[in-house]
Amino acid sequence: MILNLAAAHIILTAALADAREREAKPLGIIVLDAGGHPLAFAREDGASLFRFDIARAKAMGALGMGADTREIAVRAAGNPAFFTSVAIATGGQLALSPGGVLLRDEAGAIIGAIGVSGDTPDQDEACAMAGIAALSHGAEA
Repeated sequence: MILNLAAAHIILTAALADAREREAKPLGIIVLDAGGHPLAFAREDGASLFRFDIARAKAMGALGMGADTREIAVRAAGNPAFFTSVAIATGGQLALSPGGVLLRDEAGAIIGAIGVSGDTPDQDEACAMAGIAALSHGAEA
């Protein structure tokens, strides 16, 4: 998988389509490259004000910690003082809720992340996974 602007748009479009199929609440979705630079972002009509910030914090947190935010949330439950410190040290670039998912190439190297915010954590994560699946199942970038 190559993560470029075209690939980011495929991921974003598929995640939004999945959200509408699920009748999810309005979402904010961001795709970041491995350096944390935004490649694509969408805020659906009706999404609340902080959706961009939360989606970005989910994606950045996944990148920064090297794990999906579902795993990070589990780890944070067992060590809240450390993860509170990380959130403070990074200026809030860590959201401890599912919906931040790493993007990996065929060799398993981290090439970016997607962050989704707006519905329940499980819905956010499912939409992120649908976006990734669209690219990894043959959609051309």
